[in-house]
Parts: sequence; structure tokens; C-alpha cells
Amino acid sequence: MREAMIRKQIIARGIKEKRVVEAFRRVERERFVPPEVREQAYEDFPLAIGEEQTISQPYIAALMTQCLELRGEEKVLEIGTGSGYQTAILAELAREVYSVERIASLAQRAKTVLDELGYTNVKIRVANGTLGWEEYSPYDRILVTAGAKELPKPLLDQLAEGGVMVIPVGDLLSQRLEVIRKKKTGIESRTVERCIFVPLIGAYGWKEREK
Repeated sequence: MREAMIRKQIIARGIKEKRVVEAFRRVERERFVPPEVREQAYEDFPLAIGEEQTISQPYIAALMTQCLELRGEEKVLEIGTGSGYQTAILAELAREVYSVERIASLAQRAKTVLDELGYTNVKIRVANGTLGWEEYSPYDRILVTAGAKELPKPLLDQLAEGGVMVIPVGDLLSQRLEVIRKKKTGIESRTVERCIFVPLIGAYGWKEREK
């Protein structure tokens, strides 16, 4: 099922970066979803993981990963640990992964699975993701797995010069997947896809009541 997902949902849709494809081949997606939906782990849609959160559609996870242009030596900040699946993919491809999750139960569940699978280059923190994780900044790459109303300033501040951030930006019903590059001369942005994510909640995101 994993191989069929890779062929039909990832490679067939233009994900060609070999390291990304191999990471998706190695990571056991079924380990990161609730038991009641495990049979659907490799289907072509997002799945509920509890607490009104989801694990992203495999193609979108692969697209976001490819857009990060990881080569293996990067320090990555992930905003929204969720199930931990995307965290595992990043851990396969980067030197260090720092992941922030605002919901403690999800963070603990993800940490348990990641520990069981032997990932030693991941740190998880329960906190407001819109504030980033300043202690370990700057980051070479930042991946945001929830929809923002605008680019959170703390995340831009914590992105290293020359770094890349991939983030969905828009309203509550639809977003643009943006690839942000931080240069000496300023910020460059390009849109790669339309998407729908759960809202990015926090001081520099949506308010809980706005959901």
C-alpha cells in the first residue's frame, strides 16, 4: 500500500526529488494514525487524528517537503507536530528537527511513536507555534503545517538568511501554499498550490474563537 501511494499519489503528481521519495518509502505512515483509521493510512486524503486536527494528504506532505529543498545538514523548525508523520519525514532528511505543537496530548503521542521508531534528531515542545522556538534559532528551514492568516513575524525573524519557509497562507476555508525565501534584500515568495489546512492558532495566527 505504501508503494502504491508513492507511485500513484506522489511520483505521478510531480514529486521527483529522490531523497523525498525515499523518505516517504521508509516512514510507516500507519504508525501515526489512530487504530480506527489505520486501514486508510495510505489513501489519497487527510485523516482525523483527534483534537480537531488531521494528518495531511500524502501528496501535500510530499509537496511541502520537496519545497524545503533539504540536503541533509539543515536545522528545521516544524510548526504543528500533529501526528508526528511529517516530523519523521523531516528527521529522515535533515540534521535536526525542532517541532512545536500546542496540543499536549498530540505532542506526547507523536513523541512516543517517534521514540519507538528510533528518531534521535527530533525535539518536541508544547507551546504556541506562532512564536516559533527562539532558543534554537536561527533555522535553515521552517515548515508550518496549519493555515496562517499572514506570515507570523517571529517565524520570519527565526528564519536564517538564505533560509526557506513553507507555509499555507489565506483564510479559514482556503489557503495558498507559499514558499518564502529570506534574502539580504528582503523576502521573496511564490505560490505553489491551493490547499486547505486546519487554522494556525496563536498570538500571530487565528484566535481560538475565530475557527
